[in-house]
Amino acid sequence: MQTDRESSPHLNFEQVVTILRIAGWVSFIMQIGLAAVASVLLLLAITGRSLNQSIALPAGVPVTGVATPTTTPGLGVGIFWAVCGVVVLLFGSYLAFRMVRFAKRLGSPNHTIRPKRTKVMQVLKLSVITGLIGILLMILGTGATIGVLLAKSISQPQGVAIYDPSRSIRSLDVFVAAANTTGITAHFVGLVAALSVFNWLHRPTD
Repeated sequence: MQTDRESSPHLNFEQVVTILRIAGWVSFIMQIGLAAVASVLLLLAITGRSLNQSIALPAGVPVTGVATPTTTPGLGVGIFWAVCGVVVLLFGSYLAFRMVRFAKRLGSPNHTIRPKRTKVMQVLKLSVITGLIGILLMILGTGATIGVLLAKSISQPQGVAIYDPSRSIRSLDVFVAAANTTGITAHFVGLVAALSVFNWLHRPTD
């Protein structure tokens, strides 16, 4: 970074450290926080499905007229994409934390530990790619979940929830869509932070 700074007079070294630190911390905190929210929503949805699957009717109780707990068919696809999106989000959080570490090393008086500009750019590019992949995964999860819930709402007759509650849309089902939407927001934050720093470092110096 020392050589780049000397060859680019308009690129203030202290500004680079400040921008990297602020963007890194904002991206890291936002992504970790939203990842926690999405994980809790997914955990509630998964445990709710597992609980429903484990509940069985007592022996001798006729099935007719009894509303049995069931899971929503096809919702597992939305959960799968959401879990994949959260995993990618955690990796994006790690990349954001690396930006913070870069800022700390750049601010050190020891020139030997300062990262090269190319290394910083590589992490920023990887953060952008990670954000795009994460958004794609979460969009797939959101689309699958909304499609399943829409098909379920259309297929049930008017007033069926009164006589057969197992066929109604449960709040746990909506948690999956909420988790995917939260994930999209988190990946968007990381993507914007990485793109902003990348473009700022690549701005013309003439």
